[in-house]
Amino acid sequence: MEQGFISRRHFLKRTSQAAAVAGAPLIVPASVLGQRAGAVPPSDRIVMGGIGIGSRGAYDLQSFLARRDVQFVAVCDVREERREIVKSTVDKHYGTRDCTMYADYHELLAREDIDAVLIATGDRWHALLSIHAAQAGKDVYCEKPCSMTIAESQALAETFRRYGRIYQAGTQRRNAGNFVLAVELARSGRLGKLRKLHAQLVDARSMPPIPSHDWLPAEPEPPKLVVDWDRWLGPCPWRPYNRLYVQGRWRNFFDFHGGSILEWGSHTADLCQWANDADHTQPIEYEPEGSNEGPFAVHCRYANGVELVMRDSGWLGLGSCSVRFEGDDGWVETGDTSKMEGSESVREFLRPVSDYREAMPNHVRDFIECVKTRSQPRANAAVAASSHILCHAAYIAFQLGRKLVWDPAKGEFAGDEEANRMRSRALREPWRI
Repeated sequence: MEQGFISRRHFLKRTSQAAAVAGAPLIVPASVLGQRAGAVPPSDRIVMGGIGIGSRGAYDLQSFLARRDVQFVAVCDVREERREIVKSTVDKHYGTRDCTMYADYHELLAREDIDAVLIATGDRWHALLSIHAAQAGKDVYCEKPCSMTIAESQALAETFRRYGRIYQAGTQRRNAGNFVLAVELARSGRLGKLRKLHAQLVDARSMPPIPSHDWLPAEPEPPKLVVDWDRWLGPCPWRPYNRLYVQGRWRNFFDFHGGSILEWGSHTADLCQWANDADHTQPIEYEPEGSNEGPFAVHCRYANGVELVMRDSGWLGLGSCSVRFEGDDGWVETGDTSKMEGSESVREFLRPVSDYREAMPNHVRDFIECVKTRSQPRANAAVAASSHILCHAAYIAFQLGRKLVWDPAKGEFAGDEEANRMRSRALREPWRI
């Protein structure tokens, strides 16, 4: 154990020992703790709540419910229907009626019994909610992308450093066997000196790199209890209500979404960062190519000379979120099918790996173990912020249609005030970071 640090488990153990010495019995009925027969002892259980659990969040939720050392106790959502669905799912899993519903996330974060939160709202809320959760003393598992701007990425990393909380971004490919093996090949020297990295982006026809600045037509707002539209918008500029937004059609609108570069780059460029041993930095040059209708790419260069190409076409068909790493002595490419292709020089190392569907359980396990040990997970706040800054810089270069030079140490573009103004967005009152 590190000097000066007491883990949660060790603290509880010492507390129980002290109570025994003082003659105060520490006996709590299992029913009060929600403990079932054969369950993990309460001292080892992580108590969790969820905020904004929709379609993607429901998938995450199942991975947390599958763990015996997690107790899910609360859900918050601005939609009544979603609150009811998640409560029903959790209560059915535990055979209880104990999952509490909230419309205001502040009430959930105020609960002292909750150790960690799952955040799976739309992108516009990710950074703000994560920061507020850390300030409330909670650890966070948050879906990607972790931020809407460079400034939010920087604030996220600084907040979790300052408050000493655990953060795991939903970039689960960092715990997928085929991607881990590909990164190992790049970092171990099996490919020779690393020269070029490739990160897949979504085809522009389905998700353009620059989202639309239009609005959907205004519709009558439902009652606040049914959908709290003001809170759904959160820090975004006010826009008229349309039911399609709250039904998941908010993607590809500039106010709510960062387009293909941020949506997919937060996974694939993130893996390229890891392969290049560059989790602490970002490329220094960004040059866009193509149109918003596609094909398109952003060509990036690191200070160590390695190139990164973020592109939406020209892949081997190994699945979504593909990456390709090239060195002097060979190359490797893989994607979400878990299949791997490589040059003859590395084929002997392309051993069978676990099915990609195991990535999410592995990623959740990484988070939970780090909550217990207070060590940093693979997709921690600093790592996620760095790869997202890369994506935001590429996105800004594409919007401006010109080459940009980035200074990772200063966190700014060199000699380009217009690009520097795009590092942040104003937040709507009363929301603050």
